[in-house]
Amino acid sequence: MVEMSEADFEIAVGEALDLIPAELASLIDNVVVLIEPFPPAETPDLLGLYEGVPLTERGSDWGMGTLPDTITIYRNPLLKLCRDEAHVIDEVRITVLHEVGHFFGLTDERLHELGWA
Repeated sequence: MVEMSEADFEIAVGEALDLIPAELASLIDNVVVLIEPFPPAETPDLLGLYEGVPLTERGSDWGMGTLPDTITIYRNPLLKLCRDEAHVIDEVRITVLHEVGHFFGLTDERLHELGWA
């Protein structure tokens, strides 16, 4: 397991979010990005999770009193998967872009095609 401080991990997540092109980032609204140490017990190897209503499924009435969508990045499975800090940064980037892709309505299959899975 790679050793990386929580602060450095947060920076890696922030830098991955900064890679989203401005024209796409401007469409991301009402989304919270969280970092948790562990995923739910039933999915111990999960690296990230998008929970919410994808942009492609939102109707004109969406948003009235709606809680934010969430993207959760799971720190320990990512650190366990990687061989060094550079690998962590790369996997965090892929995981963040993967979950943001779900926000935009992309399927796992399409994300694999794009190299974000």
